[in-house]
Amino acid sequence: MDLSFNAEERAFQDEVRGFIARNLTEEMKRATALTPSVFSDPDIGMAWQRTLHKQGWGAPGWPVEHGGPDWTPAQRWIFETESARAGVPNVNVMGVKMVGPVIIGFGSPEQKNFYLPRILSGEDYWCQGYSEPGSGSDLSSLKTRAVRDGDDYVINGTKIWTTHAHHANRMFALVRTSDGPRQQDGISFILIDMKTPGITTRPILTIGGDHEVNQVFFDDVRVPVANRVGEEGKGWTYGKYLLEFERGSGIASAKLREGLKAIAELAESDLTGRAIDSPDIATRISEVEVDIDALEMTELRVLSALQTGQNPGAVSSILKLRNSEIRQAVTRLGADVIGHDALAVEPMRPLYKLNHKPAMPEEMLTVMPEYLNGRAYTIFGGTSEIQRDIIAKMMLGI
Repeated sequence: MDLSFNAEERAFQDEVRGFIARNLTEEMKRATALTPSVFSDPDIGMAWQRTLHKQGWGAPGWPVEHGGPDWTPAQRWIFETESARAGVPNVNVMGVKMVGPVIIGFGSPEQKNFYLPRILSGEDYWCQGYSEPGSGSDLSSLKTRAVRDGDDYVINGTKIWTTHAHHANRMFALVRTSDGPRQQDGISFILIDMKTPGITTRPILTIGGDHEVNQVFFDDVRVPVANRVGEEGKGWTYGKYLLEFERGSGIASAKLREGLKAIAELAESDLTGRAIDSPDIATRISEVEVDIDALEMTELRVLSALQTGQNPGAVSSILKLRNSEIRQAVTRLGADVIGHDALAVEPMRPLYKLNHKPAMPEEMLTVMPEYLNGRAYTIFGGTSEIQRDIIAKMMLGI
């Protein structure tokens, strides 16, 4: 694999750097640095999405006929890594990287024409309706039911751990439309307007004090049958397709590397009493750096496959597994580097909107919230145990 850039790619790298320098405001950069979650608040993330859309870069992984920029794998890599280095906000991941590819792959022409431009422009902000109180890793046991009534489905049930449902105006959801011997065969994929009567969203505060997730209740919610993606009862297939993109379409190594760099700089500073002088801390920083290098090589191979239209398949589970584990290693290392200062957790969120002087330097402010938030990395998007099962079945034939 030749990892050196040619002249055209170096010129594109300069173009990306120039674009970011002109458009990334200090407010956006600071807000991103002080966000312990993998999701930026919509007022920051969607502002950046609109900026990218004006440039024609709103959906790097989409086909050009649907608004993608027609980049090579090298250009995609350059864009993602330069964005991570500059500290740009996360856009609406659930729109661009999750439901967007499903609509492109399985949606009707009407759905593509309506939803895809709104995802690109940032007009719609999406949340994911998958998990339920009794259906997490065993998602096929979900019980939220959609009963056909003329041209509508009437939906009753609940979804839980619904990230940013309190911000979203749209949800993509898996619902049960029939019963059969195989639970997976009775599930359909539905697009829901969050302003529809009968929907109630209740906050769930996480261990770190964030209002990031919610429980959403559906009481006789009427959704047009035209909002179903693909065939009735085929939602399990579409849902798995989406999860493969969720787990394997991003470039996590660049952000992980920047996160480790920030921790290493803290370890070398007087703020932590030069924690780097501890052999344990120094060794762990080196070990995590090697793990990020290995993840990066796998991402490059997957990116090449995606660019030719191939679904990442089981390799996406490898990326999800290792990304989750390395993220937790980085955040755990951060908590150990700042030592007893980790106890001074700032309870107010979001951190970039604090209206009082925090108890610690800003460089240390997100270390413990990121550690606490990161406990969920090996659970959401499919637990690490589930990822290992998928790898064993699809790659090892076990």
